[in-house]
Amino acid sequence: MSKDSNINNGVMLNAYPDSIGNKLSDTIKMLEMPEFKNVFSLFYILPTFFNSDLDRGFSIINYNLNEDLVSTKDLKALEKLNIQLKLDIVLNHLSVTSPQFKDLRNYGEKSKYKDFFIDWNNFWKGHGTMGDDGVLIPKEEFLKKLFMRKSGLPILKVLFPDGSEKPYWNTFYQQITYTKISIDDLIKVNGLTSNQAKWICNNINSAIEEGKDITTIDFEDCIHCKDEILQRVSQNRSYLGQMDVNAKSQLVWNFYEETLQQVRNFGCKILRLDAFAYLHKEIGLSNFFNTPGTWKYLERIKQIADKNDLTILPEIHAEYGSYLHKEVSEKGYQIYDFFLPGLTIHTLENSSSKALITWAKEIINNGYKTVNMLGCHDGIPILDLKGKDVNGTYNKGLLENQEIEAIMSTIMERGGSIKNLYDPSGNKISYYQVNATFFSALGENEQKLVLARAIQMFIPGVPQVWYLDIFAGKNDIEAVNKGGNASHKEINRTTLSMQAVENGLQQDVVRKQLEIIRLRNTSKAFSGSIMINDTSDEEINIKWINQDEIAHLTANLKTYHFKINYTKAGIRNQYFY
Repeated sequence: MSKDSNINNGVMLNAYPDSIGNKLSDTIKMLEMPEFKNVFSLFYILPTFFNSDLDRGFSIINYNLNEDLVSTKDLKALEKLNIQLKLDIVLNHLSVTSPQFKDLRNYGEKSKYKDFFIDWNNFWKGHGTMGDDGVLIPKEEFLKKLFMRKSGLPILKVLFPDGSEKPYWNTFYQQITYTKISIDDLIKVNGLTSNQAKWICNNINSAIEEGKDITTIDFEDCIHCKDEILQRVSQNRSYLGQMDVNAKSQLVWNFYEETLQQVRNFGCKILRLDAFAYLHKEIGLSNFFNTPGTWKYLERIKQIADKNDLTILPEIHAEYGSYLHKEVSEKGYQIYDFFLPGLTIHTLENSSSKALITWAKEIINNGYKTVNMLGCHDGIPILDLKGKDVNGTYNKGLLENQEIEAIMSTIMERGGSIKNLYDPSGNKISYYQVNATFFSALGENEQKLVLARAIQMFIPGVPQVWYLDIFAGKNDIEAVNKGGNASHKEINRTTLSMQAVENGLQQDVVRKQLEIIRLRNTSKAFSGSIMINDTSDEEINIKWINQDEIAHLTANLKTYHFKINYTKAGIRNQYFY
């Protein structure tokens, strides 16, 4: 296979640099094992590949190699294995500890990067009312249009060296850490007795230890000192946060130019545009996929990508009924098939291929270029399957609402957890995705998992395979219970030791998956045309043909048993599962 054909037809591994063993070199050792020969042509390495500090890599400090996990030797080893890279650029935000935001905090109005990030109050100036806490509240007509990824306003209030505090746009995660105080820190507060200082010190430190909001503490008869005390406590706080960048600044686009050239030099061929749909912001519009602004930004990124020989993959979650996937595809971009995971679970749990085949035919008829998956570093998409009201017309989803609810309930009963969406007032408005391993979502049924993998390999698109699914990973409830920001996602991020890999390779569920993935990765049939043969809803019958090479899947959704017939070098072969 040529490298170009690998991008279109090969199979992609998906993992963090330290998902296997301790660092990327351990994953490479796994890929060098005989059992993994010719299994993968691509590797989507998640962004702890770079230097980051929050949200398991998606809060980027800079796009240099994270030398604790990755080395240039690793990159050369992957090249030797003929495995090409897919990497991320997080378009919408950078870490609060990035050089750009540090410069802003250090120099304020004199910083070169003054306009690199979005000063919330400046953005909404003249379009809202200033609150008592110094945060401008947009008018209701604007506020209700905002698409929220967390409860409350999408801001992080940042303390500057001069003591001033400013809110900056922060769509995604943030973490504020307070240092415990001593009585000496409060001794100079006017009007505060030593006994009061001791009492307040104990209350504040207890709140810090328990992770409570210190501004909600009842100061009782010391209320007159509250503002000064909180200011003193705040002097010692530290931040982590994903600070939204200002795409109206040329400095941001200069940064994108440098970054795309940098990832190309690392060997990247596919560049995933994380959170790109949040980049364009304009008063009076939503902060999610505004048009035509988002299209203009996307075209501008594409021009930079083309100069660096990069294929870009915009990452976007939206309801099927919005037809946004179709719109992105018609603009000439690859799209993520976020519909396949939920459809596959629905297919196996209901012994019906109807919805799945409907989607597969849409991919074929519309010529979508997709990257699909079952499990991934995030959750199992659910919202994506829904219908949607668009301009007064209801566009149907791939599944009915009650069918979607059934998927969610089934996964929850099997130990999954839910990620929700919020309105600007902090009220939950919808579930976004369900967090679970794909194996646990299928009731930890090995035959179902192997059939799910076969379905993925035969559906059109570049298959992306989550490392943990290969080894039939189960829900990691212990990791979730440890708490912390985004701990619900740790349910599907268990780090596998090299011994766990060795042990896994002795299991049928692992060996069978590798066998099917290898066929998909090496057979010329998948570079040809696809036929979806008419059959009952309780069966699947998909055939790929390329001259004299074929790959043919027939599956019984009642028993979960299936057969793959294929030819290689003119010789007919058959797998039974």
